[in-house]
Amino acid sequence: PPSLVQAASDADATVAALTEKRSAIQAGNFRDRHYQLGTILLAVGIPMALEGPVNTYMRAGKLFPGPHVYAGVGVASLWAIAAALVPEMQKGKEWARTAHIGVNAVTFGLFAYYQIPTGLEIAAKVIEKTKFP
Repeated sequence: PPSLVQAASDADATVAALTEKRSAIQAGNFRDRHYQLGTILLAVGIPMALEGPVNTYMRAGKLFPGPHVYAGVGVASLWAIAAALVPEMQKGKEWARTAHIGVNAVTFGLFAYYQIPTGLEIAAKVIEKTKFP
């Protein structure tokens, strides 16, 4: 039947177009770039997550638990979870990819809605209370 031949031809054309698009994406090395940027994020972010409370304790002699600290612990923990999913993603596990994306979306939300605003408030207080020469 001509309709089946046409449907098969359309499906072949779609597969060919998707294969070409996939080849173009693979040539861009986006996976490698993403991995490199994630490594840099971990290499800078985790020490900063540790430095913040240490700096506060050294300056003030105590810690101030609140949204900034809790969100920071959450962000650092979620980074570790996202990184731990990489080996499973490399094995082709779709659930790991979905979890990686979800974990990073939550991390972005915590950072954008808690870390940045509360960090700016803390920085303003520190500047306000600092006696400059």
